[in-house]
Amino acid sequence: MAAGFFISKTVGIVAIVLALGAVATIIALSVVYAQEKNKVVDAGTTTTTTTTTTTTTTPGTTAALTTTTAPPTIATPSHPWNQWRLPTTLVPESYEVTLQPFLTPNADNMYIFKGNSSVVFVCMKDTNLILIHSNKLNYTLQGSFYASLEAVDGSRVPRINNTWLEIPTQYLVVQLNGVLRQGRRYRLFTIFTGELADDLAGFYRSEYVDESGVKRVVATTQMQAADARKAFPCFDEPAMKANFTVTLIHPSDHNAISNMPAINTWQQEIDGKSWNITEFDTTPKMSTYLLAFIVSQFSYVHTSSGDVLIRIWGRPEAIAEGQGSYALQVTGPILSFFENHYNTAYPLPKADQVGLPDFNAGAMENWGLLTYRENSLLFDNAYSSIGNKERVLTVVAHELAHQWFGNLVTLQWWNDLWLNEGFASYVEYLGAAAVETSWNIKDLMVLNEVYAVMATDALTTSHPLTFREDEINTPAQISEVFDSIAYSKGASVLRMLSDFLTEDVFKEGLQSYLHTFAYGNTVYTDLWFHLQEAVMKSNVSLPDSISNIMDCWTLQMGFPVVTVNTLTGTVSQKHFLLDPTSVVERPSTFNYTWIVPITWMTGKTTGNRYWLTKVTETNNQFKVSSPDWLLLNLNVSGYFRVNYNQENWDQLLSQLSTNHQAIPMINRAQIIDDAFNLARAKYINVTLALSTTRFLSQETAYMPWEAALNNLHYFQLMFDRSEVFGVMTKYIQKQVTPLFYHYKNITNDWVTIPSGLMDQYNEINAISTACSYGIVACQDLATKYFHEWEKNVTSNPIPPNLRSSIYCSIVATGGEKAWDFMWERFKEATVVSEADKLRTALSCSPYPWILNRYLQYTLDPNKIRKQDATATINSIASNVVGQPLAWDFIRSNWGMLFSQYGGGSFSFSRLILSVTRRFSTEFELQQLEQFKADNQDIGFGSGTRALEQALERTRANIKWVKENEETVLTWFQGEVAPS
Repeated sequence: MAAGFFISKTVGIVAIVLALGAVATIIALSVVYAQEKNKVVDAGTTTTTTTTTTTTTTPGTTAALTTTTAPPTIATPSHPWNQWRLPTTLVPESYEVTLQPFLTPNADNMYIFKGNSSVVFVCMKDTNLILIHSNKLNYTLQGSFYASLEAVDGSRVPRINNTWLEIPTQYLVVQLNGVLRQGRRYRLFTIFTGELADDLAGFYRSEYVDESGVKRVVATTQMQAADARKAFPCFDEPAMKANFTVTLIHPSDHNAISNMPAINTWQQEIDGKSWNITEFDTTPKMSTYLLAFIVSQFSYVHTSSGDVLIRIWGRPEAIAEGQGSYALQVTGPILSFFENHYNTAYPLPKADQVGLPDFNAGAMENWGLLTYRENSLLFDNAYSSIGNKERVLTVVAHELAHQWFGNLVTLQWWNDLWLNEGFASYVEYLGAAAVETSWNIKDLMVLNEVYAVMATDALTTSHPLTFREDEINTPAQISEVFDSIAYSKGASVLRMLSDFLTEDVFKEGLQSYLHTFAYGNTVYTDLWFHLQEAVMKSNVSLPDSISNIMDCWTLQMGFPVVTVNTLTGTVSQKHFLLDPTSVVERPSTFNYTWIVPITWMTGKTTGNRYWLTKVTETNNQFKVSSPDWLLLNLNVSGYFRVNYNQENWDQLLSQLSTNHQAIPMINRAQIIDDAFNLARAKYINVTLALSTTRFLSQETAYMPWEAALNNLHYFQLMFDRSEVFGVMTKYIQKQVTPLFYHYKNITNDWVTIPSGLMDQYNEINAISTACSYGIVACQDLATKYFHEWEKNVTSNPIPPNLRSSIYCSIVATGGEKAWDFMWERFKEATVVSEADKLRTALSCSPYPWILNRYLQYTLDPNKIRKQDATATINSIASNVVGQPLAWDFIRSNWGMLFSQYGGGSFSFSRLILSVTRRFSTEFELQQLEQFKADNQDIGFGSGTRALEQALERTRANIKWVKENEETVLTWFQGEVAPS
């Protein structure tokens, strides 16, 4: 599954006015990543609570959940049905599932589906009990019971004594008056009804309005992690693989698709209406969480890759406009890349990919029927930016990577999820690079994955990649495993592993693993075993076994800072914590030491990899003397930070100021990012960190600029209401002006688009930073575009890549007239990515009355869609003028906001995070504590942890500002003083 909330480079980067340059990326990294990836399937699985929805029942035939009979004995935790995990007594072999979704509401104004299912299972051990997962389904009685049972060979079976629904643990329980015999096969048959709710989980409904204003309803699925049981009763654990034969009964003017191709369709009259019945081919052996089926009026574009049919589905108007063509163009080449990478043919006859109007995660890798948020699959050349394009490419590659790793070979239980998602998050870059060869997209892992997750992993509240199996039991616990540690740290350590093994050895071990366990289940150590075998065959020399090396990266949280002294050659490691005073309470058998692979170079030579295996060692090759310098962790292939003695820092800074290109591009970004983080953690002075940005006036590469803007953004949040910001603005103007003119020249006055991905991203940085920090030439450019657009509203002259930044500048400098113009454009926008850019830019106004009016609009779903309300408030809060208004708004409307969004939405925790990010005074801390006290009765829902983090962060900010304000002011003054 791909990450949940996506803020594109361009939408994100604008989230500000007046003073806000790099804001978005930081929003994208720290907020979206930490909070969203954090809870990718949250809404999918938190719906599996103990509450039951009362679905409609036909009197006399279907028993409602609320009237089920309790078991005859009083339930105690020792009963199997009180355990969250299935017993191992029964193993499913095959299912036949028939479902009929009703796409118009019934007499009670509810959307429902009807279904029946038969599952064949093998008895592994004599038992008189059948437990099968079921959630929010109502069963039609067969005789007196919810199910019927027969033996596959026709022999006699024990009679059913009792059936009931065990709501807390989500089971249908069948008690027998005799035992099922080991080795025998049985068939359990059920007839049921469920609600086709709009809860984005299980079998659910998604709605959209077509071109002629008609509401259309789609019936679609999201089973991961524990919601197949909401669609039909099943053994809903990933190791319980089986073959599935699905039949869908649907209106004749709708099409039906599932994991496998349709093999038969016919029409039939049911209850006086004509329905189509579509029967699908039987799936290979697979897990329940990968099952999918969709009934819609979508259309598609198609092509073939070898024998594999590829189709991109979406709303008919989006497909007619060509929004599926980019995904269609890249899918075949990515499939071919992975077939080669895994040395295994794509296991299914087709790959359908569907863009859905309502979808909780970023995307989902259902086998052969992949589902996406529209913004992760559909791309419109006329409106979408390069960031939107990169999003589509990497998410498609991520989901296709899972078709083998995850789907063909599946992890046994959710405690090892990091290997599934971390692996896909790593190889998505390889798949993407194979298609867009000029993008150098693999380099972006350092910013998007490594540095993004280090921010979380440097806290004492982080956790190891691997959990013990018994730590993860409930649907809520499963959902919490889908976080940035699983995805991005998983990707980062696998990238490191592939780097020190070499890609060829890594591939050989991977291929052997996939061939050995095809259609089966594994634990993460199985991969280590196969990689170790590949190492034995190769000439790669390692200081220890793969298992021992990797254990210290997967079984303990955090990562080291490696400190080297070039005068003595000593090199040492220490657990890196952003707050040096914080206390680590989680014990580690490795005592927070790691086996660290260190690549290195000096100004004269590149050395061989050095392995740091103890806390402190001496390596004479690390002794260098002035003016030479030492640089560790080339291309940031290792998951650690690096600190040096002052003399070496001085030599690196000197090299950057004289000829920065002598240092590899990724390492120029590393020097900046490591320095700012080391300063936060008090390893070095804040002035040393700031000094790493001096060379940027000569720099045109994206990654060093992005690292600097990300880190300076914190300074902006802390100081944009103080005198520091005046001189800081002058410094940033001085640094960014050459970059702005560099792009003005190479694009012939913003007419042509730079060729590479990174160049396009840095052009966006140049415009965004220059306009928001008040460079007149940039603001004039925005005004010129605005006047052109006003003259011909139907012809937008602004290049899609620059829209977010230019829109923000137009709103920031154009007054009420510009705001009203952009609001009209927002209301008529038909492409989602365009509407998002306009909606975000509307928060860039410097006028409190306009921002307050906009805050009120978020309460009116006719003005701002409900799903966009919290994101809009967050954008307003990121504006220095809007922040206190948003804080007042949230405090005065807390009860109402909480009732609307408090239950399970992650955007709620983002709301608290966004509105408190500038808090850095005792007074603001008091307000926050008062807010907590005042609303204890209402509660904070999914924002509870965010509120605690906001209090902790505010205290840290107060301390940081006290310690650094004077020093930072003096440094900036020295930099901008007339020389």
